[in-house]
Amino acid sequence: MEMRIIDTHCDTIGECIARSQGKITLQNNPGHINVEKLQKGGALAEFFAIFIQTHEGAAQAGIHMTPYEYFQFVYQVYLKELEANQDVLAPAMNYEDILRNKAAGKISSVLTVEDGVPLDGKMERLEEFYQKGVRLISYTWNYENSLGYPNSKDPAVMEKGLKPFGLECISRMNELGMLIDVSHLSDGGFWDIVKHSKKPFIASHSCCRALCNHTRNLTDDMLHALGEKGGVVGINFASQFLNEGSNDTDIASILRHMQHIRDKAGIDALGFGSDFDGITSNLEFRDYAGMPAILDAMGQCFTDDEIEKICNGNMLRLIRDTLK
Repeated sequence: MEMRIIDTHCDTIGECIARSQGKITLQNNPGHINVEKLQKGGALAEFFAIFIQTHEGAAQAGIHMTPYEYFQFVYQVYLKELEANQDVLAPAMNYEDILRNKAAGKISSVLTVEDGVPLDGKMERLEEFYQKGVRLISYTWNYENSLGYPNSKDPAVMEKGLKPFGLECISRMNELGMLIDVSHLSDGGFWDIVKHSKKPFIASHSCCRALCNHTRNLTDDMLHALGEKGGVVGINFASQFLNEGSNDTDIASILRHMQHIRDKAGIDALGFGSDFDGITSNLEFRDYAGMPAILDAMGQCFTDDEIEKICNGNMLRLIRDTLK
């Protein structure tokens, strides 16, 4: 049985391609994702994130642009890659686009932003990003921005909710048809989104705090609330979110977290959010081309219908209900 996969987070465009000065492309990327690996792994749609480097990360990467300038820089690289691979890859803004691309034999590419920092409190930038095809924004990365606060080991920071602009963006993103992503967000910010969002939301690349006590992971109460809202959790392949202190990602640990999400949020809330090309873990299945190995193992603890929901059905429903 062939299962086509929707993966809700990778860092390939920003972290591998954009700053390579043309040396790395979606054709030859030696990392987790390139065109051939997407095809071999059975991709239906890939969410390509523009990850906004700031603070010491930007300095270490030699980035001297503002977050807004950096978004524009990576966005142009993204457009270039779409053009160069248009025989295989096509942009998708909504549910109908994904079905149309599938019928044409193409993999859908969904553009996202990881860290809302380039919005800088300006609603017109949210509108601009939507017009440029962005359909998901992760509210924060690991730093405070104009929307809110990140996950933190400091309980005082972790409890902080969204800022006024972050609350405004909830309603506008609901109206426009953009997915709100709570991965990396503070617990207080998460609960603000549960309270105020009229649409389902996503944790694009997260795991379970009950199984691995990391602030990036979701508590059982969070999983339940996200499931009740009709959202989806994309399971993250980073070893530090699966098993504390480990550098190795094995399929058994992924399945353990997937079963926990099913139990606490419901089978309709489970998907893939690999974090490919944004993680340095030693992966048992190597890269995207190894995804079928995970699907094969899933047969031990999920039915065929459940596997289909996890691979694409849940995300197709979420995309149909939210994106415009």
